Amino acid sequence: MKRLRGCEILFVKILKVCLCQTFRPTFTQICKKGSVEQFSAAPYLATLINCSLWVLYGLPMVHPNSTLVLTINGAGVVIELVYLLLFLRYSDRRKKLRVVAIMLVECVILAALAILVMTLAHTTKVRSTTVGSIALVGNVLMYASPLAVMVPNGLGIVFGLAQLVLYATFYRSTKKQALERQVKWEMGLAATTISGLDSTKTSRVAQNGHAPYANGT
Repeated sequence: MKRLRGCEILFVKILKVCLCQTFRPTFTQICKKGSVEQFSAAPYLATLINCSLWVLYGLPMVHPNSTLVLTINGAGVVIELVYLLLFLRYSDRRKKLRVVAIMLVECVILAALAILVMTLAHTTKVRSTTVGSIALVGNVLMYASPLAVMVPNGLGIVFGLAQLVLYATFYRSTKKQALERQVKWEMGLAATTISGLDSTKTSRVAQNGHAPYANGT
């Protein structure tokens, strides 16, 4: 039974390392283009804090006999740090400052948690329960982090579809109104032209009618 459980844990941790490797195609593209473009650092930051929490959980003074947890998540921390360093290298100043600030906040949170657990919890059972519960929250954040990219894009798609629906709905009426305005404008222009021609013709007739009288005098 213990061997089976150990195999399950090993399988899960290997999957976690494979999950960290799924970011490789993204960074291959970033390195080729020399820019992070519109990519977000949220998934890498979330994975970093998650692996760091599990490293804290795997320490002997928190949860003894968790060497596998410690090593696998330690590898995850190293991988995510490499990804974040590449992200910082190819990002602009604004994104760099934001990522560095979030990383500092994560370090402060991790250090504060470690100090509080070591000083306030006096047994490994309480320490492992506390850190494990917080690490589970980190798991949720890691798997929910792609929503930081998906939600804005999803909203953009929804609003774009709404614009297309409105355009398709009012296209005919708008086109009809434009044609009516064009016809009215052409009719008004024609009426103005005809009126101008009539006034010119009338003035010429009047001048021709007074000419003989002027010659006779």
